Formats: sequence, C-alpha cells, structure tokens
Amino acid sequence: MKRKVGYSWLLRDVMAQNRIYTATQLVPMLHDRGIGLSASQVHRLVSGTPERLSLQVLSALCDILECTPADLVTTTAENAGVRKAATGDVPAPAAAVAKLRPRPARILDGE
Repeated sequence: MKRKVGYSWLLRDVMAQNRIYTATQLVPMLHDRGIGLSASQVHRLVSGTPERLSLQVLSALCDILECTPADLVTTTAENAGVRKAATGDVPAPAAAVAKLRPRPARILDGE
C-alpha cells in the first residue's frame, strides 16, 4: 500500500518561543556558527518551508534555539487513498458514439 508523507516546518514558532522575532536577528547568530547565509536566504528559511536543508544549518539552528530537530520539523505519514473505480461505468456502444459525432457543415450558395 502506498503511503503519503509530509512535514511541517516550525522554525518561526520555535524562534518566537526563544524571543527571536525577525530573520535579521538570526543572521549574526548563524554567522557565529560558521553558516554564511545572506539576510534574504535566512528570511526564506524562516518564512517558508524548505524542501532541502543542510545538516550544518539544521545543527546551527538547533544550537541557537536550544532545541532538537524534532522541535523544528514534524512529520506526517498516512495511507494514500486507493482510487475506486466508478460503479456502473460501461463503455458506450459504437453505434451510440457514431450518433454523437459532428456532421460536416454544408454551405449553400446564396443564389
């Protein structure tokens, strides 16, 4: 059975718990730990949900915020719904389909 997995990025919440309210406050703290991200990169990290994140950055965030990776990322997994076939769908007979086809238009001369 297929599984549908997802995650939630909780960096902004954890930052607020530590009284860090802007991405610009986070930039020098990351630089102190050897992470050279620009202010715009840190802003995107804080305001969005990253698809990829280096373990160095994750480790630095955990050190700054005194938390674990589990505090920053929550995961979800559930069984994907199986598509059910519609009941009563029977292919239309060829004769019925032929009736539905458009007929070519006949243009009459206006004489």
